[in-house]
Amino acid sequence: MGGSPKNSLVFAYYVTGHGFGHATRAVEVVRNLIQSRHHVHVVSGAPEYVFTTAIQSPRLFIRKVLLDSGAVQADALTVDRLASLEKYIETAVVPRASILATEVEWLKSIKADLVVSDVVPVACRAAADAGIHSVCVTNFSWDFIYAEYVMAAGYTNRPIIWQIAEDYSRCEFLIRLPGYCPMPAFRDVVDVPLVVRRLHKSRAEVRKELGIGDDKKVLLYNFGGQLSGWNLKEDYLPSGWICLVCGASEDQELPGNFFKLPKDVYTPDVVAASDCMLGKIGYGTVSEALAYGVPFIFVRRDYFNEEPFLRHMLEHFQCGVEMIRRDLLTGHWAPYLERAITLKPCYNGGINGAEVAANILQDTASGKSHASCKPSGSRRLRDAIVLGYQLQRVPGKDVAIPEWYAVAQNELSFRSASPNDKSSPAISCTKEIEDFEILHGDHHGLSDTISFLKGLAELRALADPVNHNTHQSRESLAAAALFNWEDEIFVARAPGRLDVMGGIADYSGSLVLQMPIREACHVAIQRNHPSKQKLWKHAQARQQKEARTPVIQIVSLGSELGNRGPTFDMDLSGLIDSGKPISYEKARKYFSQDPSQKWAAYVAGTILVLMTELGVRFEDSISILVSSGVPEGKGVSSSAAVEVASMSAVAAAHGLTIAPRDLALLCQKVENHVVGAPCGVMDQMASACGEANKLLAMVCQPAEVLGLVEIPPHIRFWGIDSGIRHSVGGADYGSVRVGAFMGRKIVKSTASAQISCLLQNNSSQQVNGNTSDEREKDGNNLLETEACLDYLCNLSPHRYEASYVDKLPEYLQGQEFLNKYVNHEDSVTVIDKKHTYAVRAPTRHPIYENFRVKQC
Repeated sequence: MGGSPKNSLVFAYYVTGHGFGHATRAVEVVRNLIQSRHHVHVVSGAPEYVFTTAIQSPRLFIRKVLLDSGAVQADALTVDRLASLEKYIETAVVPRASILATEVEWLKSIKADLVVSDVVPVACRAAADAGIHSVCVTNFSWDFIYAEYVMAAGYTNRPIIWQIAEDYSRCEFLIRLPGYCPMPAFRDVVDVPLVVRRLHKSRAEVRKELGIGDDKKVLLYNFGGQLSGWNLKEDYLPSGWICLVCGASEDQELPGNFFKLPKDVYTPDVVAASDCMLGKIGYGTVSEALAYGVPFIFVRRDYFNEEPFLRHMLEHFQCGVEMIRRDLLTGHWAPYLERAITLKPCYNGGINGAEVAANILQDTASGKSHASCKPSGSRRLRDAIVLGYQLQRVPGKDVAIPEWYAVAQNELSFRSASPNDKSSPAISCTKEIEDFEILHGDHHGLSDTISFLKGLAELRALADPVNHNTHQSRESLAAAALFNWEDEIFVARAPGRLDVMGGIADYSGSLVLQMPIREACHVAIQRNHPSKQKLWKHAQARQQKEARTPVIQIVSLGSELGNRGPTFDMDLSGLIDSGKPISYEKARKYFSQDPSQKWAAYVAGTILVLMTELGVRFEDSISILVSSGVPEGKGVSSSAAVEVASMSAVAAAHGLTIAPRDLALLCQKVENHVVGAPCGVMDQMASACGEANKLLAMVCQPAEVLGLVEIPPHIRFWGIDSGIRHSVGGADYGSVRVGAFMGRKIVKSTASAQISCLLQNNSSQQVNGNTSDEREKDGNNLLETEACLDYLCNLSPHRYEASYVDKLPEYLQGQEFLNKYVNHEDSVTVIDKKHTYAVRAPTRHPIYENFRVKQC
């Protein structure tokens, strides 16, 4: 490393204990620092041998301390979001004060010149408190990762995110690695090339040592040392292939064409000696695949926000093939291996990031500034904007992503433009859209629909192999191969909605006012006889050669920067059991088994609901393309728009006539029973029955439309993004609904008890010759109505305050409620016995909200 100062510097290098990826890349940076005769103290919970086997030097000091916990994984592909937050609280939040005191004292004791973090949050704060500069080296930060987990755990965990971001903001700047996520907490950024572990041996040397002939194709099986009990079988590999397995236990038996690698094997050498690699995405595996030009067959990991950015980098440089999880577990590997060896990885960027980063760290420790002399506020603002759009899963919509972030955008897929988008081409009223002729219906001059139809024409052109280029996204290629372009395609559009009044009280029977918004979801569908259906190669592999069976294939556009897999396919027979539709519970478990494909429940679930509720028989294969411009996680019913558009398209393709109200109720069943989200019906009703520039007035008991309210021309409604994600399947929404139904049950029980008491009193009065007057009879009738209360909103605020508010606890544990009341009489939610629910507030809200809407 050039430019080394005469005096040796002291670096405190904090490395997160999450997996080996951070440690292995830190090793390379540390090695370069030590080669320049500096002292490096590594602080990490990672195994010591990761560092000592790569670096033998008296200038390396290892201090084994766990200061953060990363993500808790149930297995190699499954992150436990709740356990991850709980572990972080236990590890880093509760003992925070003592951690800071200890680290500040230790940093001063070793006389550290610079603190480096990859990417332990508290290290930056400890450095600041000790009066020492700090620098982070990473491609992601934990505030970005944990933002996903807060959605599942509830917003009470948001302070964790804020504290992490605040800690990171104390560092001088970020040395940012390729494949990075948005990280707005950092004040400034310096980009470096890939940090990659160097090779020790050539491909020929490794294969010779392992006894692998030139006639063999080699697959490296690498899931970070976690096999998770997966059963590997000989027929998983095509003839002529062998598989080298990383991380196999000594007692694990493998088939004859699978071979265990030693525990101490140097993985980069084996990567470079393989024909392709199969594993999960992480920085280490991706960087080595790119650096050494080895195709990477990857299986998605659940709920890890780093992955979409690394995945996009892999696919951008033609180095990645995605394998569906069920094909991994069932051994349908051949189509993916065949695809992988046809790839021509084209990464031509630098791989000397460790040396560059070490030089920057050395200069910084010596007093040289690497922070930008330009104001950093605009950079941070742009990064924050990107972060917001990534979290809502609508990357790049209606915002100019900075040029430096261009690699993280989908450059090829089209998105639905909004009808009022000024940048859209001039609206044409022609009945033809390029190569397509509209046979039925009309686009009604909606620019987003015209844009979607033009996008179909672009996909049709892309289906021609002549038009393929090196940077096409998987979803674009899958969509291009989805349809028989000469046959009929049915298109449906459904908008999102803005909740004007009534809100979360819909499942309690409130009067609501809802307005459709300009953003909408489009769904294109085609049905074909199984013998004519175009199938993706991995779907073909599951079919019997003698008899083709109906298949459902779905492509979801706009998934490239989310944890949503872009494709889904299943045999239609998977929705049938003994000649009947499978139960909703079984379907919910099926779609939930792979979180990256759970989104398909909103689409394919419409088919199951039509089979179950209307007895519709589906005998043809079905191809579906979904493209939505409705922001996700923002409370504007993106899921309802997908359901309504999907069911409308399925109905049109199969000649079904379903009234809008009935269609909305069927779509609610999709969300409640197939997806498992406890929403009311107003979202689906607004999407199916609403009209532009009008408010849909309806009473949700269950879905009675009162009429459409004209919006005066001088009034406009705006939805302002608060930056907080929302999900009807999230913990907060479900807890509030459970609390409301608990409250209703308590009200009913209280009314029944009062009736019993009155009856006893009346019996006593009759014995004494007294009779009740009319007022008492009215009171009895009122209590009888409340004892049978079907919807909370039918209880007036006056009655609530007069008779029930004091009977409702502020909070109540699930077990305590069940012991006293048996159940809460809600078919779409389940009470967690250990959870403590708010009761009074969720009960009060719909009662007063319904009253407020009526008064307005």
